Amino acid sequence: MKGKKMNTTYTPKQIADKLIVSTTTLRRYEEQNLIPEVPRKNSSHRYYQQIHFQAFVTIRSLLKGYDIPVVYEVMRRVKCEDFEAALWLVNNQQYKIQIEKHKVEEILTMIKSADFNKYRNVKISDNMSIREVAEIAEVNTSAIRHWEKEGLIHSERNKENGYRIFTVAELRKILVISSLRKTVYYIENMKELLNNLDKQSYSKIERSFHLALQNLNNQLITQFRGITELMNYINFYKEYEPVI
Repeated sequence: MKGKKMNTTYTPKQIADKLIVSTTTLRRYEEQNLIPEVPRKNSSHRYYQQIHFQAFVTIRSLLKGYDIPVVYEVMRRVKCEDFEAALWLVNNQQYKIQIEKHKVEEILTMIKSADFNKYRNVKISDNMSIREVAEIAEVNTSAIRHWEKEGLIHSERNKENGYRIFTVAELRKILVISSLRKTVYYIENMKELLNNLDKQSYSKIERSFHLALQNLNNQLITQFRGITELMNYINFYKEYEPVI
């Protein structure tokens, strides 16, 4: 299966300089079992081959578009020659970003709807529990409690049991926050947007949603660049034979 030697070699500093990272970072990737075994010279000094260089390039590229745990698992799968599993992990991440894009587009349409009594075919009311709004918005109840603590949303209390009750208006805010939390970084800016939502002043909110969509588009492009490097790495690996 393997029969092609890549004779170009690099010192850790050479690769670190090329990728603008520290040699400690390279060593950490090695310790995390993300790259092929590293040979040593007679002096016991490690040296990297072309495949290691491509591995590092792949890691750095993937980290720009994917979560760290996913990138690490992808690289470990490739090292085990489980190439298809590595690609399915990447595919799953792209599926998630597509779902997020659909949600942002859906909520952008929703916030301007005068008749907001259903969301994704779920009937909503002015008497929803925290668990119900969390399920509808697809967020954790802890996130909702945090947003309430920050003054972004408000709830009433059920007079019989003391539990939180959320209205349709507050659910609308929760949906907006859940869509824009990666784009609108400051609490005060988010409060201003939610105030505009209350006033049905949608221009700034729409701009924020379009920015969120543009960020997702940029992330998608970045992900595909990472996939390109990953395929290069896999092709290297299929022909790789360690230099002894």
